[in-house]
Amino acid sequence: MIQVSKLIPHGQGLAPVLLKRATTVELDWDVRQKSRFAATDSAGRELGIFLQRGTLVRGGDVLVAEDGSLVRVIAAPQPVLVITHCANHGTPFDLTRAAYHLGNRHVPIELQPDHLKIEPDHVLADMLRAMHLIVKAQDLPFEPEGGAYAAGHGGGHDHGHDHAHAPAPARPVSIPVVAQGHVHGPHCNHDH
Repeated sequence: MIQVSKLIPHGQGLAPVLLKRATTVELDWDVRQKSRFAATDSAGRELGIFLQRGTLVRGGDVLVAEDGSLVRVIAAPQPVLVITHCANHGTPFDLTRAAYHLGNRHVPIELQPDHLKIEPDHVLADMLRAMHLIVKAQDLPFEPEGGAYAAGHGGGHDHGHDHAHAPAPARPVSIPVVAQGHVHGPHCNHDH
């Protein structure tokens, strides 16, 4: 078994010729959200993947094996529910409402401009249909949001600025108060 312990998000910085030569491994979301798993690449090699805990593996990522070889990850098609708005009974805003309700239930969700995707769940499907949305079962790759607080490229953001010096809030965020014609937030530095 070949050990893999490094991941390059979306193969960033690798020459296209290297990506073309890389073997591939097709993984569904259930496996890609784990940091430790076994897989077989397109060359038939058994891989033992040991990534940093909390790492999400996305379609397009590249794994680096202990022998220096590259393995490109493909998001495998899997059963999902595709949710779209009904042009006869609603508007595209209905997808925003659906995302809100699914988020309140902590459901992994893939957000797209014209549809949402979730893993199959008949209770959620019934709820979405009651909201006049169209719900269809399909087999497609699934790339849910990683969440605003997820580490690395699984969510949140990472684009070169340093968060280490950002001040921590001294108290919980409060609702701004309107006083004497202007808005006061939790960090307002003057009194009235």
